[in-house]
Amino acid sequence: MNYPQENIKPYENDGQKSPQVEQMFNNIARKYDLLNHALSMGIDKSWRRKAIKWLKPFAPQHIMDVATGTGDFAILSCRKLQPKELIGTDISEGMMNVGREKVKKEGLSGKISFAREDCTSLSFAADRFDAITVAFGIRNFEDLDKGLAEMHRVLKKNGHLVILELTTPEGFPMKQLFAVYSKVVIPALGKLLSKDKGAYTYLPRSIQAFPQGEVMKKVITKAGFTDVSFQRLTFGICTLYTATK
Repeated sequence: MNYPQENIKPYENDGQKSPQVEQMFNNIARKYDLLNHALSMGIDKSWRRKAIKWLKPFAPQHIMDVATGTGDFAILSCRKLQPKELIGTDISEGMMNVGREKVKKEGLSGKISFAREDCTSLSFAADRFDAITVAFGIRNFEDLDKGLAEMHRVLKKNGHLVILELTTPEGFPMKQLFAVYSKVVIPALGKLLSKDKGAYTYLPRSIQAFPQGEVMKKVITKAGFTDVSFQRLTFGICTLYTATK
């Protein structure tokens, strides 16, 4: 199935989405962490902690962090969950290079590794991981169904999936405030700090177009997952999705 966000691209030319997303993240890699925390006003850290708290009782030992970016979620997961192995995957070497520097600085190079992977065609064997996490990257997938199917394939039976994604609040006044923030503040601040206008006009459009709540729950279920549930965080600005294979 084709979802609306799959047709939204950072640079709006005729090329495929994945190469444009890769180019965008390579362009903004060095400014990404500054922008990310500024745009979320630091609330993103509490969202990550909540996702990891859900995973903790299952004590996953082999974890893949998809769309790992600069590795923030991977580092926090490694600290809190103490797995034997954590692999961060992404299509942007620029972002992962920043992540590699951070991991080395944190003294976690022995536990966290990075690999360039296309989420719709992973190179890993089936039943490879105990848990898969995706923080704020699933809306960038060129093919959402294929990406979820691949994550299902490489998860072990009874393995767990955790997704954090930005969403559009539904209630007044947050819906209206978020509309102004996403259409005016995010593009302006993004352009100012990153010099890449496309990256931060793409962000609010991709959030708005992405399947949310019950719709996303059905999409995850269709990929073969069970016990799919979701929880809206911070008035619906972010949603936590959890599922089991």
